[in-house]
Amino acid sequence: MRSLFLASTFFLCVCAFAQRQLYALKKSDVSFLSDAPMERIAAGNRSASGILDIKDRDFAVRIPLRAFSGFNSPLQQEHFQENYVESKVWPNALFEGRIIEATDLSVPGKYSLRAKGRFTLHGIARERIIPCDVVVSREGMRVTGSFDVLLADHGIRIPRVVQQKLAATVKVKVDLLFEPAPGK
Repeated sequence: MRSLFLASTFFLCVCAFAQRQLYALKKSDVSFLSDAPMERIAAGNRSASGILDIKDRDFAVRIPLRAFSGFNSPLQQEHFQENYVESKVWPNALFEGRIIEATDLSVPGKYSLRAKGRFTLHGIARERIIPCDVVVSREGMRVTGSFDVLLADHGIRIPRVVQQKLAATVKVKVDLLFEPAPGK
């Protein structure tokens, strides 16, 4: 009886996994812009990783903060890493959640959707709804969007001495290309 139970449980697990339609993040371009009165700081990152289940519309995207480059100076990058995002303590930003609209993402086309989930930066998670454009094609699924991050929401303090050089709100842009995961 026990072996029958184990066999049927295994079969149900295999069937549930087989029904998943997983896409893996193949290419990414994540950038941010701090446009303060005395200084403009911009940097980009092409090292994000992620997974998207197109059947259930669940996703998770991880962005390694140490991979940001393109700062105006090495000192800017050092301050970003050590004083603000504290990447040695919190090495990644993370956005995990679900696409709100009940859209069949296996059908080619262009869709305007909203991603709802938890955005974690500097160890602090906040619920977010982020509008995005999704293009489904034979090559995969391209997701683009932009959103603002209020630094105070994530416990990132801006010292008075640099308040004119660092914006309290940072603009983030994402361009992500998901492809069917290996074996799918």
